[in-house]
Amino acid sequence: MYLPQPFDETRVEVLHALMRAHPLATLVTWNDSALVADHVPVQTLSAPAPHGVLRGHIARANPLWRQSGLEREALAIFQGPQVYISPSLYPTKQVTGEVVPTWDYAVVHAYGTLRFVQDVDWLMALLETLTDTHESTRWLPWKVADAPADYVRTMLGAIVGFEFSITRMTGKWKVSQNRNAADRRGVIDGLRAAGDEQSAEIADMLSERG
Repeated sequence: MYLPQPFDETRVEVLHALMRAHPLATLVTWNDSALVADHVPVQTLSAPAPHGVLRGHIARANPLWRQSGLEREALAIFQGPQVYISPSLYPTKQVTGEVVPTWDYAVVHAYGTLRFVQDVDWLMALLETLTDTHESTRWLPWKVADAPADYVRTMLGAIVGFEFSITRMTGKWKVSQNRNAADRRGVIDGLRAAGDEQSAEIADMLSERG
């Protein structure tokens, strides 16, 4: 990933926060002859230090867990907020006109190694944790125990768990922080006025770095 210094984010707690807020990872691995990408919701754990671990599951029918090449390094990509930036947000447009559109975004690339897990108790604990996390904001949260026990056992047999041990991480926060102070303020004001969640997130990121 091309990473100019102004956009480099190295704080582990900041990277983990984005990963938890946007948990659908693009998991990139290598099979015998090609790169393979799977899109998998994951749990991000801070321990073990310094980078933590990812946990998730895939369908047993997915050939990923059987393929060769798993001893190689894998990549999990987390896409955070992203938004188009119009040149009209920059005061510089009125002064020189020398401005062009761009795109602001935040992403994390986590590198590491995979191991697959078929232990039923491990899988059940993972499913309960993932479910409780994503149901927590609902008015009437659903729990795994709400489903019939025999049905849950059947579903457990249809998945394989994985643990992704993170060896290094790269974070890119490209949020207009390389612009001058007036242009940064113009971007923040324009994004806040847009009123959508992703624009607000990018505005907050730029405010922190401004």
